[in-house]
Order: sequence, then C-alpha cells, then structure tokens
Amino acid sequence: MILCDCHCDTLYNMQVHPGMPLDVTMERLQKGGVSLQTMAMYVGPGRKGDVEALMAGMLHQLDVLKAQGWKQVDDPSEAKDGEVAIMLSIEGCEPFDPGLHTIAEYRRRGVRMAAITWNHENTLAYPASSGSSQGLKEYGIQAIREMQRLGIAADVSHLNEAGFYDIFAKTDKPPMASHSNCRALVDHPRNLTDDQLRTMFRNGGYVAVNFWPTIVGEPATIDQLTLHIAHMYDLGGAGMVGFGSDFDGIERKPEHLENPADFPNLIEGLRRRGFGEDEVRDIAGMGLLKYFERIRV
Repeated sequence: MILCDCHCDTLYNMQVHPGMPLDVTMERLQKGGVSLQTMAMYVGPGRKGDVEALMAGMLHQLDVLKAQGWKQVDDPSEAKDGEVAIMLSIEGCEPFDPGLHTIAEYRRRGVRMAAITWNHENTLAYPASSGSSQGLKEYGIQAIREMQRLGIAADVSHLNEAGFYDIFAKTDKPPMASHSNCRALVDHPRNLTDDQLRTMFRNGGYVAVNFWPTIVGEPATIDQLTLHIAHMYDLGGAGMVGFGSDFDGIERKPEHLENPADFPNLIEGLRRRGFGEDEVRDIAGMGLLKYFERIRV
C-alpha cells in the first residue's frame, strides 16, 4: 500500500532545535509503512535575512538526511510500497518575497507544495487566524499562478477564507490543504468550512487531515480523526482526502497515533469506520498521487 503524509516539521526542528528528539525517523517511517513523507520548510515571521538563513539551514539538513541514505523524490508518483521517500514543501511563502524568480529556484530543489501563509500576514495573503476578510494580494495572485505553472501545489492550510476563494476565482488549478480538518466538527479557524470543502472537492482539490488534537477534537482519538475523513467523504471528498500529520510540529497527538510507526493503527481505524479497501488505499496515498496528476504541468 502506498502511504503518504503531506506535512511534518522535521527539517525545522533539526535546524532550530538540534539534538531534540524527533517524531519522524527512518525507523518509524519504515515501521509505519510510510512511502512518502513530505517535509515542510517553515520560516515563521522572521526578517528577510532570517528567512534566507533558515531556508539554507533546512536545505542543509535535507542534505544531511540524504547523506544518511534518505531518498528525495520530485513527484508523488515516484513513491513505492515498501520504500521510504521524502518530498519538499514550504510553509509560509516568505521565501518568495524577493521576486517570482525565486519560485523556480525552489522548484528546482524539489519543492512541490507551498502553504501561502502561516499564522501571520505576508506579501501574498492573510492567515485564517487574523480574522481578515481581505483576499489575496496582487503579488499573491502572481505568485500562485507562477507556482501552478511550475507544478507547485498551492496549499491553503492556514490561509483565510477570502484568499481561499480567490485561488479558485483568479488562478488556474485546484489547491490542496496539507494539514486541515472540518470546521463543522471543531469550530477553529484552522479548519475548513463545509462550503470550502465542497468547493475543494467539486474542483478537484485535495485535503489532508491534521493530527493536532486542538483541531481534531477532544478527546483526540483515531475514531475522532476518522470522523473528519468520513465527513469530508459525505461532502464529495471520495478519492481527494488523505493524511497530513503535522508530526514534529505538534506537542500532543491523538491516542495511539504518537509518531509515524503508528500509521497502521490509523489504517485500521479507517476500516473500523466502514471504509472499503479501495477507499482505504485512496486515503492512505493514492488520492495524493491522483491530485498531482490533475495539476501536472
């Protein structure tokens, strides 16, 4: 079975907190049957020089992993059952501030997803946490169009609603959410409303559920997490929903889902919820592969 995880903060922790115990290790990925682990490069609200230095540092940490034998791939279609590969994403598009040319530079390094914002305003857009009703900024529209031209998925996790709808109205390809859940189940700005979810699925987008208990709901259990997936399926999300753990970015996790080694517990939770084997395969990873086929340049 191809199993993909769309979001972890491992490279950031390796760079900023050296020596800190990590959720994501090769041993745990292998034990959990993970085929593709997307690793986000997060910069936070830093100044320009800080952003450049932090990005360089995380790319260095990627090189460290590759020197240890980790395999980086350029596309989810390269994921293989029984092997572990990693793919790059960006969380918060501050690295694109110097100009549109930087997007191609990061694409050449293997970046395939980019979250438009984190929890603060930037040159592209406004975050969900701000409460802003303003849409994408002009540079944001230009940057997302360039991302789409190059095959980088626009990631709406953390983006506000007006910016979310602007992507559908003003750009060419459906976005994804790398680590977001259902607002109807947990009323939190980081979660997507039913209308947002319907819009995603109607237009061929993709949503990966986040394991953070605050937006999964309390008590945070595997059954509660699979309830979010079932709700997305009820809204038309069949084949367009997957996993975005946020490992190494969250301090608490759902019960029996502490790190990537526990993914088999989540797979069994999907079966317990009543998903058939074809649906389980889609949720585990095939849905992500199909999404990238839809946005392929």
